Amino acid sequence: MAYTAENWPITAALLQFPGTSAAGVHINDAEASVWGDVFQEVKDAGFANADLTDSWVRPGDLSESRLEEFKAAANHVGIGIPVISAIRRSVIDEANWEDNLAYSHRTIDAAAALGCEVVSFGLHQALTAEQQKQLWFWTVQGHTDPVGDTETWNKAVTRLRELGQHAADAGLLLSLEMYEDTYLGTADSSVQLVQDIDLANVGLNPDIGNLIRLHRPIEDWREVVAKTLPYANYWHVKNYIRDENVARGNYTAMPAPMESGLISYREAFKVALSVGYQGIICTEHYGGDGLSVTASNQDYLRSKVLPKTADYVLGTSQVAQGRQLPLTSAALLNA
Repeated sequence: MAYTAENWPITAALLQFPGTSAAGVHINDAEASVWGDVFQEVKDAGFANADLTDSWVRPGDLSESRLEEFKAAANHVGIGIPVISAIRRSVIDEANWEDNLAYSHRTIDAAAALGCEVVSFGLHQALTAEQQKQLWFWTVQGHTDPVGDTETWNKAVTRLRELGQHAADAGLLLSLEMYEDTYLGTADSSVQLVQDIDLANVGLNPDIGNLIRLHRPIEDWREVVAKTLPYANYWHVKNYIRDENVARGNYTAMPAPMESGLISYREAFKVALSVGYQGIICTEHYGGDGLSVTASNQDYLRSKVLPKTADYVLGTSQVAQGRQLPLTSAALLNA
C-alpha cells in the first residue's frame, strides 16, 4: 500500500539536543532516563518517530548492553527509532577516514540491533574553527572535496559501496546526505556517485535545504528536485528564506518553517511521487525552538502536502524504497 498523509513515517531530527550534559558528561554515558526524557519530549511535540541524529547519542559507540538500554528507553516511551543519521564522519577525510569508516560500520551494526530501516551518511566534515564562531555556520567556507580528483572520488565510491554492502547484509537502506562542497554537493555529482556505487539499497538523502542556505549563487532547487528525487530513499526536509541581489553580489538566507521558505515542498512532493518516492521523511530546523518548528513542519506536510488517499499514481524509483528483506551483498550487486 502506498503511504498517505495519515500514515507516512515522519521523524523529528534531534539537532536541538546536545551531545554533552551541562556537567560535561557525554550523552552516551548518561542514565537511560536521560534518553527517555528526550524521547518523551519528542513524543509530546507530536511525533511518533525520531531520527537518531548522532550529534546527540552516537549509537555506533554504545556497547551491546547499552544499546539494549537505549532501545528499551524508546520502547518505554513508545516512540519509533527507524533511522540513524551519522554526520561529519566522512570516509574520505584525509586524516580520519579509517576511524570514520570503522565508526560507520559500527553505526550500521547498531542500526540493525535497534531495528532501524535506514542509515544516513554524508561526506561533510567537522566544522572549522571559523565556522564555529558564526551564528549560522554555513555563512563561511567549510571543507571542500577536491574537484576533478579521480583518486579521491574512487575512494568515496569504494568505501561507500563497502558500507552499502554491509547495510544490505543487515537488511538496511543506506542514504547519502547532500551537503555543499562535497561530492554530494550538486545534483549531478550526487546522482553520479549513487550510480557509480551501483547498489540497489544505496540512494540519496536530498537535503536541499543544505544547498539553498548558502550565501552565494546556488542551483535552482527545482532542478535539484528533478534530478535527485528519482534516486532518493530518505529525505531530510527543512527550508530557508533567501534573498539575492545579484548585481551587488549579495546573498543571504536564514531558517524558516517549511511552508514559508524558498522551496515549495508542495511542488517537490508532487515530483517525488511521480518518481516513486516512498521513503521516511525527517523534519529539521536550526535555531530557536527547533523541535516546535519541526512539529509544525510535520503538521504542514500531513495537512497540506502529502496525499490524503492511497489511490495516487506512483512512479518507479531508481533505488529500493522502504524496509528491505535481508539480502546478501552479492544478491544486490546482481540485481
